Amino acid sequence: MAINFSKSACLRIGQRCDAVCGNIVSISGQTIPWVTKLVNLGIHIMKSRSFKCSLDTAKRSFYRAANASFCKIGRRASEDVTLEVTRTKCLHALLYGLEACPLHVSDCNSLDFVVNRFFVKLYKTNSMEIVSYCRTIFQFQLLIALKSDCADRSLLSNTVCLTICTANNV
Repeated sequence: MAINFSKSACLRIGQRCDAVCGNIVSISGQTIPWVTKLVNLGIHIMKSRSFKCSLDTAKRSFYRAANASFCKIGRRASEDVTLEVTRTKCLHALLYGLEACPLHVSDCNSLDFVVNRFFVKLYKTNSMEIVSYCRTIFQFQLLIALKSDCADRSLLSNTVCLTICTANNV
């Protein structure tokens, strides 16, 4: 089996992630570069002392999809319709691949912030009390369950499972 050197990269994860590594050279003389971030199946893995994923691209994809749908729908549709379109068309961009990523509390808060910003824009308010109330009313909660609640569904032992509550599975 031949290795495609233009699409291959090495990433170091662990205690010695900052150590300088020698180049990996093939028999044909081509080298595989050392990188600080790589993408595998749409998940951005970063160099770190422990396995860590970057959520920046997921957040950017959610904002792009939400703004595009909000631009098309605008203020002509009700908030309920706008939220349902966002839930079905945009939220998957934010949650894609999170089962494979160990999430810390700061990561979960960062994902929650993205959803809160969308509600702030939709309801033209800066009050987090109003945003929290609207998220509760429309069952648009981003719940963080402990690993014991979703251990059978997780890919890694220390994964935090995110579940979106909808009207069907509340």
